[in-house]
Amino acid sequence: MGKLKEKALRIKMPHTYVLLTIILLAVVAMTYIIPSGSYHRIMDEASGKTVVLPETFHYVQGRRPGFFDIFLNVERGYVSAASILFLIVFAYAYVYLLTENGTLSSAIRMLVRRLGNRTYLLIPVCMTLFGLLGATLGIYEETYGLVPVFIGIMTALGYDPLVGGSVVYVGVATGFAAALTNPFSVGIAQSISEVPLNSGLWYRMIVFIVFQAASIWYVMRYARRVKANPRRSILYGEPYEIQMPQIKAEESEFTWRKKASLLLFFVTIAMLLYGTMQWDWYIDELAAMFLMMTVATGIVSGYSATKICHSLIAATKSVIPSILVIGFTRGILLTMQEAMISDTIVYGLSRMLRSSSRELSAVGMLLLQNIINFFITGSSSQATITMPIMAPVADIVGLSRQTAVLCYCFGDGFSNMFWPTACSLECGLMGVSLNKWYRFISPLFVLMAALQILLIVISVYVY
Repeated sequence: MGKLKEKALRIKMPHTYVLLTIILLAVVAMTYIIPSGSYHRIMDEASGKTVVLPETFHYVQGRRPGFFDIFLNVERGYVSAASILFLIVFAYAYVYLLTENGTLSSAIRMLVRRLGNRTYLLIPVCMTLFGLLGATLGIYEETYGLVPVFIGIMTALGYDPLVGGSVVYVGVATGFAAALTNPFSVGIAQSISEVPLNSGLWYRMIVFIVFQAASIWYVMRYARRVKANPRRSILYGEPYEIQMPQIKAEESEFTWRKKASLLLFFVTIAMLLYGTMQWDWYIDELAAMFLMMTVATGIVSGYSATKICHSLIAATKSVIPSILVIGFTRGILLTMQEAMISDTIVYGLSRMLRSSSRELSAVGMLLLQNIINFFITGSSSQATITMPIMAPVADIVGLSRQTAVLCYCFGDGFSNMFWPTACSLECGLMGVSLNKWYRFISPLFVLMAALQILLIVISVYVY
């Protein structure tokens, strides 16, 4: 038994690009097997979104990729993901400079002095905060720039980059999926399904508490294990993909320049939150803000223009291996879009639900939404394509439309932490390879899948 375990531990998953290439080739094969199809779409005045007319599916002529197109779509994927790539570059440049000038080191030293042995409380407090932002305001992409910040903080406190990244990513993704008033998921889905906006809130509050507690427990359990023995880190023995200056909690004095840089950091966070909520800032504006604050912090730190440029270049070099994964996955999505197989998949899967019992239909709907999320990323896009179909299906099989909305929220949100077409972006942000991420997230994803099934079945009787 011991030898089998030893052999299992020696088995290594393929490199991230090998995994993505396998997925890309599988998608290419699917474009030659699955016929192209499309639904007619109209503008829904109530939601302001383009929605699908459920009974209008028809087969069309899609563009199936040739050999050269495979490589062309990967290149086009990088181009289409440019705004996200540069957001990551500029966000890491900002954190790189804060680390290089000693601001994060001094701030962490102050934090340790204030909290003492209770620094672990940052994990549940911050995950709950990010979860609430995702569940209520629909904050998600807006937290991208905070991933490197928390990686730096948690690494300096004795954890590993997975803990720092998960505080932000798992926290906000869990909240986004267990939506309370999230306008980009439950808001759009309820509007399209013609149920009162934000109705059924009390049950979703229970759902939020259950899932957020599970994710916090899992991350804290892993964090305690790494803190007690760094060798138990999933990343132990392998170089971290993003090289940052060393952060030390026992750094030198907290000078006025460092205090000014820390003040600018809090101003940056305030601008991020206010800009996204009040000024409709998105990826481009956030990237520009991080670039601006990098320059401002460099000036406050007493850096020359040349030194600021050198810091920016050094930070960019450190993130290149990681962010290249993002464009690759975007190329996979472009391949599916050009072949026009996504609507065909939605049509085929939805027809499978029409002859099941209420409980099996609910679980089947949950499973289908998870599968569809591999092919259609983006909460608004998935809602406008699937809910005009799933809402009538729910009526046919005797389910409440609230249950259909809940299935969509679960399928759209939680699988974002698992499907490579979604989580590869976050792996790029964290500088963690896809295979290492799967080793970390798989047990939590299995737990969440079980909770999803349980809570969906209960919803059949609640709604």
